[in-house]
Amino acid sequence: MGSMNWERRGRATANGAAALLAGVAAIALSALSAHAQQATQPAGKQPDQSKKTDQEKATPAGATLLDKILVLSRTGETAIESLASASHVDQEQLDRRMATTPNEMLFGVPGVAAQADARRVSTSINIRGLQDFGRVAVIVDGARQNFQRSDHGTQSTFYIDPELVKSVDVIRGPVANTYGSGAIGGVVFFDTKDAQDFLKPDESWAGSVTGRYESNGKGWTSSASGAYRVSENWEVLGNIVYRDYDNYKDGDGDTVNGTGFDVLSGLLKTTIRPTENSELKLGWVGSSDGWDETSGGVPVNDIDLKSNTFTARYNITDEDKSWLDLHINTSYNKTHLGLTSLVPQNRFDPVTGLPVVLPAGSQSTFDVGTTGIDIWNTSRFETSGIAHELSYGGDWVGDDVKTGGAAGGDSFYTPSGKRNVSGAYVQDKLTWDWLEVIAGLRYDSYSLKNDTHDISGDGLSPRVTVGVSPFESAGLAGLQFYGTYAEGYRSPSITETLISGNHPAGVSFPFLPNPNLRPETGKTTEFGVNYKQNDIFEAGDALRLKAAYFNNDVDDYIDGVTLSPFAPGSGCPFGPGIPICFQYQNFAKARINGVELEGVYDAAWGYAGLSASITKGHTVSYKGVEADLATIPSSQVTAQLGLRFLEDKLTVGGEVQYNGKPKGNAVATDYTLVNAFASYQATDDLKVDFRADNLFDVKYANPLNGGTTVAVYEPGITLKLAATMRFGG
Repeated sequence: MGSMNWERRGRATANGAAALLAGVAAIALSALSAHAQQATQPAGKQPDQSKKTDQEKATPAGATLLDKILVLSRTGETAIESLASASHVDQEQLDRRMATTPNEMLFGVPGVAAQADARRVSTSINIRGLQDFGRVAVIVDGARQNFQRSDHGTQSTFYIDPELVKSVDVIRGPVANTYGSGAIGGVVFFDTKDAQDFLKPDESWAGSVTGRYESNGKGWTSSASGAYRVSENWEVLGNIVYRDYDNYKDGDGDTVNGTGFDVLSGLLKTTIRPTENSELKLGWVGSSDGWDETSGGVPVNDIDLKSNTFTARYNITDEDKSWLDLHINTSYNKTHLGLTSLVPQNRFDPVTGLPVVLPAGSQSTFDVGTTGIDIWNTSRFETSGIAHELSYGGDWVGDDVKTGGAAGGDSFYTPSGKRNVSGAYVQDKLTWDWLEVIAGLRYDSYSLKNDTHDISGDGLSPRVTVGVSPFESAGLAGLQFYGTYAEGYRSPSITETLISGNHPAGVSFPFLPNPNLRPETGKTTEFGVNYKQNDIFEAGDALRLKAAYFNNDVDDYIDGVTLSPFAPGSGCPFGPGIPICFQYQNFAKARINGVELEGVYDAAWGYAGLSASITKGHTVSYKGVEADLATIPSSQVTAQLGLRFLEDKLTVGGEVQYNGKPKGNAVATDYTLVNAFASYQATDDLKVDFRADNLFDVKYANPLNGGTTVAVYEPGITLKLAATMRFGG
């Protein structure tokens, strides 16, 4: 790169940094002034911090993120207590990451990657090399996110604005099968904010406003929240977020077309406690997004996406949470994607395969409605000195997919249809002294149909976990070993089974439906260790560590294959203009294995964290032929360090992440990212956050985009500045 380009980029970065630093200085001065005014108030006017949430009460002194209770836990355990690979991301961590898109919320979580390519408002989550078509259950406030659109790259996508989220829980592997059918990769649960996250104990109302600027893409985020306490047992919350971003630049300073977007998101939630032992949460989360899709760097389609999620969650317990701890969750999620062509496009008729011209203004629509019911109860009791936590329940999810549009439009390759998936399970967690055993069994069934096919199936999925804590000495008392064998069952999706028609552009070839697809069965063996210790080097410090090795054999793994019309028995018709066919088919298995590590040391002066994951995998055909699995993510090592100053009001730190190229990936390279951050709680009601992502302006591409036609490079250096002001009374 020439020196003039370096000078241009250097001046731009310097100017951006100067503007941000000036903003920080201005906000800091106002903060000091506000702090001085606050200091003159009588002591009685200070907020009452004596009351804490249940989670805070359950968290010991010197606790870390791994001590936080998992929101999706059916037995109320923390991540460090879980005999599984589980991670928790809390509000403080989310604030530090200043996430623009969902994938940024999961930075550094071991075994988890995200694919978003240029459409960065929509994300597909990858856990341990598995993604798309429900292999990873993505849940927002109890509602499954099952939107799917056939395309190069990501297949199953969702969007939730990070400003609306207060925590993220991740459980890796099919041990998560109590949380719904199909999750052979794992579960990611996004829990949105509540009124109690804004209201202080003595307040009846509270509000919060946030403004944020990002240098790369010149992006602006505005967020406003309002909470009201109707009575002691009834609160309501409203939140609205608007984001407006231009195209960003990669590490070489080149603009990446199609990466700009604007999105309006909102949240309404009310929490009602009819009795001391019951709680009802009603919620709505919605978004309206827009962006341009590009081809060869030129915008070709205008995308309009609207998503609305409605949830109702009810929990009732007996006085001691012994025999009754009943949860009833219902949800409905509707996603509409409208595609309007911006320029005339040469396409092929999906039925005849003949060339057609799709005129500018042509539209395609994708509508996916997902209804869900999830009911479970946990009973706690003892028999012969053995403590039991017996969980039992059932769930049902129904997808209704409707697509349509002009001949040759993209919607023809995402088939319409209906799918119902249901299951029931029982699981007992037995604890005796140093021994813990979890035994469970889940039954799944499914049916899917359209005008020409009606397909169904069912299966059983067992789980057995044994954990031991064999040591009593002070240094080793917190050491726990566990081993697990678990299975998960994923039914074929509507698209995998029923896709048909001809490839829309470039080269015409037919998609072949496959009503004979068999469900996938994930069979995972995992060995892990948990370790927790307090007061190691100084009073109040804490060390937490989780590590695991896993091996997941996914029998009858489903993937897309190209077929030759000249191969006997391929099913690909021979004829003029048919070079190949495409069909989803079963493989004998996908073999995936790897190691994961997550650890954190926390003390009064700050914290240090380290996470790592190495995942390897390949498919095996029924003839024993092995091939690289395209969904294997980078091997990652992430180190984090944060230092606290000014009585914990100021936190500064940084992150370093190494990404190793997956085997057989055509676009991937090794790369290292360096990020820096600072957070200053100027007063009880004013907070300033600063972050620098990709500090050394590295040019890199997401390895999961290796299957797309063009590599989409990720953002170069990005500086972020935000200020949040709250008020209440």
